[in-house]
Parts: sequence; C-alpha cells; structure tokens
Amino acid sequence: MHILLIASAFNSLTQRVFAELTDRRYRLAVEPVRDDASVREAVRRHHPELVIAPMLTTAIPEDVWSAYTCLIVHPGPPGDRGPSSLDWALQEGHRRWGVTVLQAEAEMDGGPVWASVPFPVPQVGKSDLYRGEAADAAVEAVLLAVDRFASRTFAPWTQSADVRLEHGARPYLRQDLRRIDWSSDSTETVLRKLRAADSQPGVLDTFLGGEWYLHGGYPEDRLRGRPGDVLATRDGAICRATVDGAVWIPQVRPKRRPGGPKTFKLPAVHALGDRQTHIPELPFPLWPPARHRTWAEIRYDEDGTVGFLRFTFPGGAMSTDQCRRLLAAYRFACSRPTDLLVLGGTRDFFSNGIHLGVIEAAADPAAESWANIQAMDDLVEAILTTTDRLVVSALGGNAAAGGLMLALAADEVWCRAGSVLNPHYRLMGLYGSEYWTYTLPRRVGAAEAERLTGEALPVSAACAQRIGLVDHVLSCGPEDFGDEVARRAARLASSARLHARVGEKKATRGRDEAAKPLRAYREEELARMWRTFFSPEASYHALRTAFVRKERVGGTP
Repeated sequence: MHILLIASAFNSLTQRVFAELTDRRYRLAVEPVRDDASVREAVRRHHPELVIAPMLTTAIPEDVWSAYTCLIVHPGPPGDRGPSSLDWALQEGHRRWGVTVLQAEAEMDGGPVWASVPFPVPQVGKSDLYRGEAADAAVEAVLLAVDRFASRTFAPWTQSADVRLEHGARPYLRQDLRRIDWSSDSTETVLRKLRAADSQPGVLDTFLGGEWYLHGGYPEDRLRGRPGDVLATRDGAICRATVDGAVWIPQVRPKRRPGGPKTFKLPAVHALGDRQTHIPELPFPLWPPARHRTWAEIRYDEDGTVGFLRFTFPGGAMSTDQCRRLLAAYRFACSRPTDLLVLGGTRDFFSNGIHLGVIEAAADPAAESWANIQAMDDLVEAILTTTDRLVVSALGGNAAAGGLMLALAADEVWCRAGSVLNPHYRLMGLYGSEYWTYTLPRRVGAAEAERLTGEALPVSAACAQRIGLVDHVLSCGPEDFGDEVARRAARLASSARLHARVGEKKATRGRDEAAKPLRAYREEELARMWRTFFSPEASYHALRTAFVRKERVGGTP
C-alpha cells in the first residue's frame, strides 16, 4: 500500500509513525504542508491510496478529503475536539486521556472514527507526554486504522450528534486562561499550568522587569518565600515561590518585541542575564542523601555494584556547561567501586547533542559551537576510555545526532521500544564529531554507517536493534522504563561473565588504539567541524537559526 504522510512539521510523532510504517514495509512518502495548496500538490504528486496526518495544524481541503481517505491523528479521546487537547487534559488534571484516528470531513475533528486508544497521564510536561504515552497510543491507533483500511471491510463509526460526548469541543487555550496568579494559585495548580505549556507556547508572565514565557515546571518541597519571588537558581533553572511551596522553571523565553526577531527558549538563568545576579545559586548534591521533590539535571545513585548516572536536559540539548558538569559527574561515578555504570535510564530524551539555542544566543556562535563540540568530545572520550567496568547507555526516549553518538560510546545500548533514533547530522549542515566515525561503523559496519548518515532518516527501536545500532529493546511504558533498566542492570552485574567481559573490553580498546588512536578520529572530525563553524557561508548557521527560531525550512529528507 502506498501511504502519504502529510504534516505541518516532521516532528517526533511524524517521525515515529514514519519509522513504524517503514518497518512494516509500506511504501511511504512524507510531505510538509502549510496550506491548502501544498496539501493538494502533495496528493497530486504522490497519488496515494491512503493519506495520514500525524500532526497537522491546517485543515485538509474538501476536494482532497472527498477524493482520498484522509486519516487525522487527534490527541484526544472520541468526542474531544479542538487544537489544545493535550493542553486542556494537563491543565485540568486528567489522569487518563486518549488518541483518536478519525477521517477528515468538513467538521474539524468530527469525522468517523477508525481507531481510538486510551493512555495514562502521569505528572509530566506536555512534550514529554506527547513523545511518550501519547505517541505509544497514537502509533497503536494508526497501525490499527491502517490494518482496518487495508481490510476493505471495516466501517468507521460516526460521531453522531446524539451521542453524549464527555469532553466535547474545546477552544484554543489562550494565555489569559493559562495565566498564573502567584498570589492565590497552589503549587499543584501552578505545575498543571506549566506542564500544559512546557514546550509550546509557554506561560506568559511578568517578573524581574520583563515579560517572559515560562517553560517547564518541577515541584520544590523545602524552599519557601513570598509568592512569585525568585528564591534560587540551580543548573540554569530558577525557583519561584508559590502560596504553599515553590516550583523550579528550567527555561524561559523573552516575549517577542513588535517588529523584532522570533525569540526562543534558553536556560532561565542564561535568558535572564544580569536581572538575576542577586539571586543565590543553590547547589544540590550529585548523590543526595535523602529524597525530596526538587529539580536537578544530574543525579547519581547506587544499587549494589551498579551505579546510575541519571541526567535530564530540557529538549535533550547539552550546552558546554552541561557537558562539563556531566563529565565531572561521570568522573565521580567512575571513582566509585562499582562493576557496572548505567547512563540515562529516565524517561524522554536521552540527548540530542550540542545546544543550538545557547549557541544561537552567544555573542560569537562559531566560538560557542566549537567550545560545545569540544566539551561533548571530552565526555565521549571519557566513556570510551573507561576500561575498568562495563558502561550501559539506557535510552528512555529519543536520541539524535551527537546525543545518540554519546550513547554509542557505551559498551551496551538499551532503549525503550518507543524510542526514535536519528543517527545523523546532515540536516543541520554538520559532519559531526563525538567520535562517531569510530563508534558507528564498529556497531553497524561501514556501509550501513554511510547509509544512515547519508539518508538522514529516523530509525525505530526495532530497526536499530536489527541493524546492531542498539543491543536491547525494552518493551515497557515510559513510566516503567527506569525500573526495568534497574532490574536488567542487576542481572548483568551478577553475571558470571561480567569480569571476563571487562577484560575483553580493555584488550579490544588497546588493539583499536594501536590500529588508530582515538586522537586521530577526533582530529579528523574536528577539522571538518572547524571549517563549518567558522565559515560564514556554511549552511549550518542558517539552519541553526531556522531551527531554534522555529522558522519554516524546506522539505523532509
């Protein structure tokens, strides 16, 4: 069957649907669309048997949906309608939600239902939920709908007007409905509003003499202060007091000035600049002695002879400072008497590589790019040269570019079944570093490495395991991934062959170093990166700007 995917952006869900359908050997095309004309041109060019829209912010014109079966993925249960479905679900505190695949008709989100799958709603941000539980449900619903369409016998059920709809049509969730009243909103209310807008559009607020969109929110159960005040900073985030507690906000975005360029998210401390110099930095122990609800990007823990170095970077981006802090934490972890070290192991992004936002905001983006890639390389080199224990990368969510190559530096790579991997750099106009020219071919072979980096297409977890990119795929929900990693790590640490494997690893590293030193791989990669970073004509600069400012670019790979 020939299927056309149309989407407003080749985002995480569109990539996952593409990867899952590719695994099932459907003939696929993907077209970014922005208006009626581009939708018409896409179907005219491909003449598909079925059209699927995983993420669409524009309506499909009548002359298209009346001629082709067009299935829309709506992030809400049957009967829910409107453009802010997940936002409302989180802001209102729903514990269960759903995804519906429905047929495009004149009434937005009102067409016949081909499939619907419910999912739980944990206390996480919208983007995390979208890439996790919602994406799992969406893929299940899409595959079910495709099977039903292929059967030619299934009749989708109509959302008739006389059916009582639990949720019904919802308006766009405007900023006046998202606004936080710091003088009266409880911590839980503040967190719901922040989680409902964590990636986009953010919650507009006025403080420290400016207007800012707040992105992301995490509870703090010990700090107290006057509601709305900024109490402390940590790991680039700010902590603000509520009427009954406090919340950590990792990122902010300045409100766009009339006629000015689009703004973008940055670590809150970075974005606020001199406005927050009087606010104290409150460090948090890397290995906290007792648990409490607070924000920290990097944490360490142990269970027997297994060490766990967990990190959570907003959007998966790692700035120069974040790379250096993670390297320091890694060195501490390696000083501990453990046999196995697990990196990651939490839900959502593992890493997406260098921090393009911080680079874009730098006074000298080329110099900051260079510093960032060097810091990433230092971290990867530390992992590659660890020969006294096994190291495992545990990917609870997506990974891309240098962030995926960071994972490949470990001895084993485990990922959740719902992860989408992008083992390439080309779409950002980069050659890449992080020792990928050493680690990627040793896993998948030279020919496959060339194909992956050249085609620049997303890869499903199942495909990644099949080609050798990852070692194990864990079939579990996002909330269960950490526990499943811990159980698997305990088994590996108690394996009779563990110490023999460590010895083999050390011998292999010695042979590889003799054949071609790691330094040579790094120098060759960085020579090409230097030319890109410091050439004003390089496409990287325009692509980076378009990416962080969310400007429209060309087609998909």
